[in-house]
Amino acid sequence: MVCFVRHGTTATTGKVLPGRARGLHLSDKGLDEAAKAGEALARASVSAVYASPLERTRETASAISRRVGRPVIAERGLIECDFGSWTGEPLPQLRKLPEWHAVQHWPSGFRFPGGESFVELQSRLADAVGRLCRSHPGEVVVAVSHADCIKVALASALGMPLDLFQRIVVAPCSISTVIYTSEGPKVLAMGSTGMPAHPALARERSR
Repeated sequence: MVCFVRHGTTATTGKVLPGRARGLHLSDKGLDEAAKAGEALARASVSAVYASPLERTRETASAISRRVGRPVIAERGLIECDFGSWTGEPLPQLRKLPEWHAVQHWPSGFRFPGGESFVELQSRLADAVGRLCRSHPGEVVVAVSHADCIKVALASALGMPLDLFQRIVVAPCSISTVIYTSEGPKVLAMGSTGMPAHPALARERSR
């Protein structure tokens, strides 16, 4: 089972497209959100905590790590999408670009100028999730990542076309839980502030 956690709030959340820019840390609000996510995940038997290598995800993962008693392992496959020349640009300005419509409604056909395509992002995340599942069969794993990454992973688990993934919303430090089975993934929760009910988890693990 993989618990996808979006990193906590930063000073640029909802204002700027930070991408892979270095030096962006959690705000006080984000640190509080991360602590609460750690409290929620402490109710599960977490075997490992993985995180994108960027500061905001590592700080979120560290707060979770302290509560679940597992070290943070860097997993580059969970890193933010490479937004290319859009990195660091204000979101209100980006929303005025004609390409923004493609980002929202035809992401499968869009590549960020000088950066990554959503199809490449989807493939990279599938590889990363596969590695986590193979390394921890039947165990609970935390994967701290970024909004678009988690939404793409959830869309794949739901069998949704990539062009519809923007319909999914994951708030800062929300927890989205997916059980990957031999019969396919089962989505237990999306964008939750806590863990799914334990009886449901027990039933899924027993199969």
